[in-house]
Amino acid sequence: MHADVRFEREATAVIATTVSRFGRLDVTVNNAGTEGRLAPVVESTILQYAATFGTNVLATLLSVKHELRVMQRQGSGAIINITSVFGDKGAPSSALDVASNHALIGLTRIAALGAVPFGVRINAVGPGYVDTAMFARAASPDNQAAGTGRVPHGRAGRPDEVADAVMFLAGPEAPYLTGQTLFLDGRVKAN
Repeated sequence: MHADVRFEREATAVIATTVSRFGRLDVTVNNAGTEGRLAPVVESTILQYAATFGTNVLATLLSVKHELRVMQRQGSGAIINITSVFGDKGAPSSALDVASNHALIGLTRIAALGAVPFGVRINAVGPGYVDTAMFARAASPDNQAAGTGRVPHGRAGRPDEVADAVMFLAGPEAPYLTGQTLFLDGRVKAN
């Protein structure tokens, strides 16, 4: 189902359609995201802010809000938000991306506190450099090489490695884990 989850009616439609089809909502992964225009604070504009935060933060907020309503009634569920290692580390040329990922981690923590009494867990995965179209689009080949050169593994992560982390957080192996962000960055070294 195609939807633009920055709009509440579309976010609720996805959830309602899922519940209608399957009868319940056990696991959700909120993975809408953009790197936006990479720029330092002094070059960031209001329009860039609105676009980046609209996709990265508002879309996740709306999704969590309505997913949680369903899961609270069920008395169970797991929500996983995808953020970025930039929610933990800074990058001076990525002001809005960094700020939006910090906001996602805060949203995950506070939503998890309210979800615990209902048997719902909310966590996040914060990948670092991952071999995706976004990484290719956001970084030149030289910058990709420099970034992955700071990773002890000497390579970018793979999408399946991120999926494995999501599956762990969604599954029965993590019943006591909530409000946490699992950074999957290969232990990237600081600049």
